[in-house]
Amino acid sequence: MNSLLRSVALAATLALLSGGCGEKKNDDPSAAAKPDDTGGSAKGDLGPPQGADVNAVLTSPPMVPPATGRKAPARVIVQLDVVEKDMPISEGVTYTFWTFGGTVPGSFIRVRQGDTVVFHLRNMPDSKMPHNIDLHGVTGPGGGAASSFTAPGHVSRFTFKALNAGLYVYHCATAPVGMHVANGMYGLILVEPPEGLPPVDKEYYVMQGDFYTTGKYREKGHQPFDMEKAIDEHPTYVLFNGTEGALTGEKALPAKVGETVRLYVGNGGPNLVSSFHVIGEIFDKVWFEGGSRFQENVQTTLIPAGGAAIMDFRLEVPGSYVLVDHSIFRAFNKGAMAILKADGPENKAIYSGKEVDAMYIGNRAQPSLRAVEDAAASAQTGDLSLEQQVAAGKELFAGTCSTCHQPEGQGLEGVFPPLAKSDFIAANPKRVAEIIVHGLVGPVKVNGKDYNSNMPPMSQLTDDEVANISTYVLNSWGNPGGRVTKAEAADIRKAQSSTASAGH
Repeated sequence: MNSLLRSVALAATLALLSGGCGEKKNDDPSAAAKPDDTGGSAKGDLGPPQGADVNAVLTSPPMVPPATGRKAPARVIVQLDVVEKDMPISEGVTYTFWTFGGTVPGSFIRVRQGDTVVFHLRNMPDSKMPHNIDLHGVTGPGGGAASSFTAPGHVSRFTFKALNAGLYVYHCATAPVGMHVANGMYGLILVEPPEGLPPVDKEYYVMQGDFYTTGKYREKGHQPFDMEKAIDEHPTYVLFNGTEGALTGEKALPAKVGETVRLYVGNGGPNLVSSFHVIGEIFDKVWFEGGSRFQENVQTTLIPAGGAAIMDFRLEVPGSYVLVDHSIFRAFNKGAMAILKADGPENKAIYSGKEVDAMYIGNRAQPSLRAVEDAAASAQTGDLSLEQQVAAGKELFAGTCSTCHQPEGQGLEGVFPPLAKSDFIAANPKRVAEIIVHGLVGPVKVNGKDYNSNMPPMSQLTDDEVANISTYVLNSWGNPGGRVTKAEAADIRKAQSSTASAGH
C-alpha cells in the first residue's frame, strides 16, 4: 500500500512540474476557443460581394427556396410586399390579416452568410396602415425597422450584411407592435453557413402563431382582432401557417418512406412559447434556437416567441404524422395541428401496429370540412337545409364526439352510452343539445343498461356547431329524427341543467 501511495505522489509531482515549468503559458484568449467555434459575426466568409447581383427566390409556406449553392458571398436583392387581406382563419370564419407577401407566415427568405442584402419593402396602396420590418438576422438598429417604416403606396430600401448564420424570425415592428404581429406579420429568413446545410430529401416551412378574435373559437363570420384578449394572452386560435387546417387533409405535407425531412419551424407569437412535437417521430437532429449547434434524438423542442428551430428526421414507416404544440389543448381545441403524410411500404420490424386512427387526430385527418363551410354560408343567408345540417354535423361529430361514442354511435360497453337507437334520446330529443352544451354527470339508463360516467361540457363549440351535431345524431342510426336550430342551442346554453358536468 505504501508503494502505491508513493507512486501516486510521484505522478502528481511530475504532472505539476510539466504543467507549470515545462511550457510557456499561452495568454492568447483565442486559444481557449473550441476548434468548431463558428466565431459568430467576427469570423466566416465575410468578404465583398462577388459576381452578378442575385434576385432572391421567395417562397410561400410551406415551401422553402432551394439552397443558394454559392461558394462566395453575393449582392442579393430581396423584394417583399406588405399586403392586408381578408382570409379564412377557420372553416366559415374570416379575419383581416396583415401579411408579408400575402401569406401567413410571410415569404421564406434564403441567403448565405456574408451576403450583402438589398432589401426592398413595398406597402400596397390599398393598405390601411404603415408597416416596417425587423429581421432578427440583421445587425443594426431595430433589425431594419428603423430604416423601413413604409406608408401605404410607398417603398423603402435598406442594405445589410448577413453576418451570422442561422434561422431567424422577421416581423413587423410598427406600433402597436403586438397587434401587427398578432395579425400575422412574421416569417423566417435562413442565413446558410458558408458550407451550406447537410442535404435532405424534403424541406418544409412551418410557423406557429397565436390569434385573438372577438368571437370564440370557430364562431362563424368575419372576426375582428380583440386587443384585450391579446394583452391578457388568451388566444382564440393557436395555428400553424395562419389557418386552421392549413397543413391537413389534402394540404398535408407529402413525403415518402426512406426520405429525410427537414422542418424550418418558427414561432411568431406574439405571446406563447411552442412545445413543438411530431407524434410518432423522433428528431434525429434539432438545431435548437435556430443556431449552429444541434442536439440529437429529441422528442419535443421549445421554440420561444420570436424564435425558431431546424429539425431533421428520417421516415421509416408510412402513416400520418401529426405536428402539434404539445401544450395539448392548443392542438385539439385551438387548432395547432398539422399533418405530414408518408407514403410507402410498411416495415413490420419497426412498427407492427395499424396507421394512426382518424378518430385520434380528429377531423383534421380528413380533407377540408367543406360541409361545415357550406352550412355556415347557408345559415348566414337563412337557407340552411336539414340535409346541410346533417352533413356538417357528421363532419363535426367525427372530430369532436367519435372517440368516445364511436363512429357509428355504438358507444363503449359499460363506459360511454350508445347514441344509436337510443331510448334515452327518443324520450327527449332536445336533451342531445343540452348534454353537448352542459355535459352530463350521474347515473343514466340507456337501452336497458346502466352508465355512470362523466361527459364534460363541449363549451368550445359554437351554437351552430351544437345545432348541427345534435341534428346529425337525431337523424342517424335509427334515432327519431328532428332538428335543432342555432337559436335553440343558444337558449339551451343560457338555461341551467340539474345534471350538468363541471368536466372530468
